[in-house]
Amino acid sequence: MSDFSILHNPRCSKSRQTLELLQENGVEPTIVKYLETPPSEHEIRNIVKLLGVSPRDILRKKEAEYKEAGLDNADLNDDQVISLMVQYPKVIERPIVYSGKAAAVGRPPENVLNIIK
Repeated sequence: MSDFSILHNPRCSKSRQTLELLQENGVEPTIVKYLETPPSEHEIRNIVKLLGVSPRDILRKKEAEYKEAGLDNADLNDDQVISLMVQYPKVIERPIVYSGKAAAVGRPPENVLNIIK
């Protein structure tokens, strides 16, 4: 068991590579298939805080849902963006590895090594 979780999409090669890298380094994270079980607003706020970024910094802007959800509207505040991330989880960058103390986006997968050592 590990204190780490991963927002994971098994269909994504970067997500699979990141999970494999974690396991190679002795970390068995809790796997959160976020497209099936989206993180709550509270969880997204916590991840954003741990990453030290704004919610917009972890959006996948090329997904069709990005425009569909209206996330291309620059007037949306952070609360509105987070609310839409819960409704449209496909727009959340992946993979994201996090614990109670740190988080990292696995792009490239090696980014997560900084928080597990």
